[in-house]
Amino acid sequence: MQSGLLSILVPVYNEEEYVGTILERVLAAPLPAGLEREIIVVDDGSTDDSAAVVESVSQQHPGLIQLVRLDRNRGKGAAVRRALGEARGEFSLIQDADLEYNPGEYGRLLEPLLDGVADAVYGSRFASSGRRRVLYFWHSVANHILTTLCNIAADLNLTDVETCYKAFRTSLVKTIPIRSDRFGIEPEITIKLAKRQARIYEVPISYEGRTYEDGKKIGAGDAFAAVLVILRNWVTRDLYTDAGAEILDEFAATPRFNRWMADTIAPFVGRRVLEIGAGMGNLSRQLARRRERYIATDIDAEHLLRLRTRLRHRPNLETAVCDLSNSEHFRRFAGSVDTVICLNVLEHIEDDLAALENIREALEPGGRAIILVPNGPELYGRLDAVLGHHRRYSRRDLEARIREAGLQVERIVDFNRISRPGWLLKSRILKRPRVGRLSLLFFERFVWLWRRIDPLLPWGPTSLIAIARKEVTQ
Repeated sequence: MQSGLLSILVPVYNEEEYVGTILERVLAAPLPAGLEREIIVVDDGSTDDSAAVVESVSQQHPGLIQLVRLDRNRGKGAAVRRALGEARGEFSLIQDADLEYNPGEYGRLLEPLLDGVADAVYGSRFASSGRRRVLYFWHSVANHILTTLCNIAADLNLTDVETCYKAFRTSLVKTIPIRSDRFGIEPEITIKLAKRQARIYEVPISYEGRTYEDGKKIGAGDAFAAVLVILRNWVTRDLYTDAGAEILDEFAATPRFNRWMADTIAPFVGRRVLEIGAGMGNLSRQLARRRERYIATDIDAEHLLRLRTRLRHRPNLETAVCDLSNSEHFRRFAGSVDTVICLNVLEHIEDDLAALENIREALEPGGRAIILVPNGPELYGRLDAVLGHHRRYSRRDLEARIREAGLQVERIVDFNRISRPGWLLKSRILKRPRVGRLSLLFFERFVWLWRRIDPLLPWGPTSLIAIARKEVTQ
């Protein structure tokens, strides 16, 4: 995403009377210092001259307005989804093509985003400290009902979920699948943002609502459809466009399993810790307690933002983008930590020797590396491919690789024998691309039992945990 650029997304359907005026207002709207604008207009199969009006305005302002035409009318959600696909800005803002919302209030809407405290900002018509046109009672009742239902599903306290004015970090919303084609986009994106633990703010805005005679398009059928969208997204977790991130999110719902893993490695963790591939913080939240310094890193900035939200109360926590395969990313950490935790990351790196050398570089003399990898090359299957694994390790291969990187292997711990048959069945035999949320919930429910019987099982583990030390130079 281009820093300092605001993408203004304008869905249009049969608005030839208003779209020219609203585009001129959008072009004239003052933006906070340092922000430039791009305007992406999606004509949603209009049967009037809306597209021609947009083209006329665009010719007067070359390079600022991009017009995308859909072949038929699909709905507001489809138009916004298409506009997001074209958006290049650091931030995006939805602007309806009518004259109900005032572009002069962009600064108010964008302020929490620019301050870095928000991931999304809603302009509320009901928290308004300015003016709003008084209109239909039953529309306001329906809005309050939908907002209440959405708040229940999302565990929020918004005052206006159906507001057009929504601004957000583009990189975040691009990773969220938007399924609704019509006005269901409003509750859908709200519930998904909440489940992604995004920081949502509201600001008051003015509102000049129009009547049905003026061309108002939302009706009772849209309200009923929105209820169905709320119910569907309440009970599902369709939160990521990326399959790997979806699997990580599934494991976020397994705190007992994560505690098992954390308890297994805790005796080897020191006071100053660098965690590689922290993801959404599933292990960080278990391990950061009582550390002098805890640096959680990942290559995905969105994961780190979610991690910071989850662990914002921990003053000892730092986050940083860090690629295990990039030696330049480790120069800032050279010799500064007594522990490097690298769980389920090494198998993602093509040159794993260079990755291990980077880990060694970050450690102070005598410091420990804790490295968890998938065990058993014979288990490699579709799940591994979906997760981006280059390999699974044998005990011998792992020991040899660690020693080749200049680290001393203290011990290798077998971890999680209980899931090996299930992994074999799903990944190798059934060739499933995901573990499955129900399977994980069942597994999570009985972790107390698995921990007790795991050492007694006669087959090999699903994972290996290597404890390695950097030599103390004389």
